[in-house]
Amino acid sequence: MKILIVDDEKDVEVLFRQKFRKEIRKGEISMEFAFSGAEALDILSSDNPPKFVYVFSDINMPGMTGLELLENIKTKFPNINVSMISAYGDDENYEKAKESGAKEFFTKPIDFESLKKEINKLINP
Repeated sequence: MKILIVDDEKDVEVLFRQKFRKEIRKGEISMEFAFSGAEALDILSSDNPPKFVYVFSDINMPGMTGLELLENIKTKFPNINVSMISAYGDDENYEKAKESGAKEFFTKPIDFESLKKEINKLINP
């Protein structure tokens, strides 16, 4: 299963690869990283249909926000599951994300056990 992680903080890649090293090694998942909403859309658009099953995006990014990215993905690629993450667990972002079709909403610091459960539901429905 291909997962796209979108966050403007580049150190997120090291963290995700470390937390999911067992799943990556077993071949259960593969991860790709985008560091902006525009880059994420370019990656998703490079294959038709996209090979990604799940997108995990930060909300607060310069340029295109995660919520704008979510709306774009749900319009262009409605079958891709998207979960959002925010450093702020505010109700307004949560409501906007859910209304726009987000599967799940996480706050920083990320609870990787919850995220793994979410991904496992997609791998083993």
